[in-house]
Amino acid sequence: MKKIYLLVFIFFSSIINANAETDRIISGKLDAKILIIVYESLTCSHCANFHRDVYPKLKKDYLDTGLAKIEFRHFPLDVAAFNAAKIAQCNIDQGLKILEKLYLKQNEWVKGNTVDDVNDNLKKFLEKSGFKINFENCINNKEIEDYVLNDRIEGTKNFNVNATPTIIINNKKFEKSINYKNLKKSLEKLI
Repeated sequence: MKKIYLLVFIFFSSIINANAETDRIISGKLDAKILIIVYESLTCSHCANFHRDVYPKLKKDYLDTGLAKIEFRHFPLDVAAFNAAKIAQCNIDQGLKILEKLYLKQNEWVKGNTVDDVNDNLKKFLEKSGFKINFENCINNKEIEDYVLNDRIEGTKNFNVNATPTIIINNKKFEKSINYKNLKKSLEKLI
């Protein structure tokens, strides 16, 4: 009887852990009135610029105040971005910190002549940055791989995403140039 309970416990624990791996990477209050979705690729220099120049202002004025939340969704443009997205998604409790670090120091890990070179640089960068990651398990996790690819498919299907970063505000594609001033104007209309 104890074995049956143990097996049931292991089964449900694995389901809970699997679902935990596929939660959204979010910044801001979960019940915020405004939902900003950002489709991005971790090797995209424009996405890195967004994280460096726009996101901190959005965080200060809208996310930290509870007015909005951001969901970061994956739209990898190459294999290096795909693997980096799997790493961030695999470590959901550190996902936001991993994304921020990868974008802010993009030039330190996005280099190499092959995918293996870039993966080696990514792994070394994450270790040097203090993240505790089972790199091989994350890269080879089929559920996380499907999750990342489904973000890209849903972005294309639902919002006609074809470049990164692409921003969606309350389910409407943001069509202006992505800078803080333009985003602020759109967000202020929704408050």
